[in-house]
Amino acid sequence: MGDVPESGARPVIGLTTYEEQARYLVWDQPSVLLPSRYVRAVVAGGGIPVLLPSVPELIEAVLPRLDGLILSGGSDIDPARYAAEPLETTGAPRPERDAAELGLLRTALAAGMPVLGICRGLQLLNVARGGTLHQHLPDVLDHSNLHAPAPAVYARHPVEVTEGSLLAKSLERTEVMSYHHQGIDRLGAGLRVTATAPDGTIEAVEDPSLPFCLAVQWHPEAGEDISLFTALVAAAGRFAGSVRV
Repeated sequence: MGDVPESGARPVIGLTTYEEQARYLVWDQPSVLLPSRYVRAVVAGGGIPVLLPSVPELIEAVLPRLDGLILSGGSDIDPARYAAEPLETTGAPRPERDAAELGLLRTALAAGMPVLGICRGLQLLNVARGGTLHQHLPDVLDHSNLHAPAPAVYARHPVEVTEGSLLAKSLERTEVMSYHHQGIDRLGAGLRVTATAPDGTIEAVEDPSLPFCLAVQWHPEAGEDISLFTALVAAAGRFAGSVRV
């Protein structure tokens, strides 16, 4: 379990969500959802998961109630956010999600709150810092199936982790599970690359000036290694202890 404040309370971890058309029971309608693996990983890491819908105007109200933030995977970020024209391979934008998550991210980092970005979350952190994205990795890589071999099939591959980084101190296994078609092109301000794939794709970044600001391109919730969630919850416990004394 991760560290908890002196009160013994589990840290509260906000998780961003998808708003997509979904079929369940007799219904087929727009829904706010998140794969349950995220929730289970936070619980296993010692935290209390709270799902955050993409409602930009609620950002200021929700942040003081959280101890940590996870930016989950999902749809492509609108290329207009990094001054690019969309390609045919780029997914339809989700403007409300982009706005809500960028607001959450900036407010959380300004407060010193621990943040873990996953897949889209890494890309969002990079864009928030003025970086850009490759909109379709198969256009720039020889081995495009390394990151998404088939629809709904995760790729397994190793990552090379920078020694002494926050990632190196947090991650237990260096074989990861990926599913993405975009990635970092120009690195955002203040970010440091701390893991790469065998083909050179950036797999993790962090901001060494902050206590815990880490993002990975792979999907740690999809595997058996919950070490990144445990590390985030531990950092969230320390954060909660420092602001609620």
